[in-house]
Amino acid sequence: MGEPTGMRGQSPVPGAHSRRRFLAMLGAAGAGLAGLPSGLLADPGPRVVRFRHLHTDERLTTEYYARGRYVPDALADVDRILRDWRTGDVHVIAPDLLDTLHALAQAVGTQQPFQVISGYRSPATNAMLRRTGGGGVASASLHMQGMAIDIRLADVPLRRLRDAALGLRRGGVGYYPSSDFVHVDTGRVRTW
Repeated sequence: MGEPTGMRGQSPVPGAHSRRRFLAMLGAAGAGLAGLPSGLLADPGPRVVRFRHLHTDERLTTEYYARGRYVPDALADVDRILRDWRTGDVHVIAPDLLDTLHALAQAVGTQQPFQVISGYRSPATNAMLRRTGGGGVASASLHMQGMAIDIRLADVPLRRLRDAALGLRRGGVGYYPSSDFVHVDTGRVRTW
């Protein structure tokens, strides 16, 4: 089968076979990329996150993305440090959230760890905070899905951290100057 050929085994239009083949390969490559997580489409270089959990004083510096892949052991370490510190419940933290934090650290030029106020929240903790926290906690908080974190940086003013997070346009950004933290999530782009 194959393409129609002229008298000498060539395509009727010179170069048509190679152009079609190139376009077919390009289309196949694009289709393959479309199904990849957004983190894999960005910079293929290594990505590092640094955390200091303020409630447990645990610290973690880990390369969670290397050689074009997320590193399972590093992701598990992140899941543990960002667990619900009140209950001990561990939940998967969205790699897109880590990509956002990595980009945020680069945007503000910090070498300090993110100081973590809240990572994952169990439904029980979220309900308790809704009852006692004055109504500032969403009933369907993205914290319960491992898609949100409340942070600050020792070497970056809170307003600058908020502005940098807003500039990324990667999800929601909440600004809580009276509580000294910025909320970052991977939901739709919005601010409060």
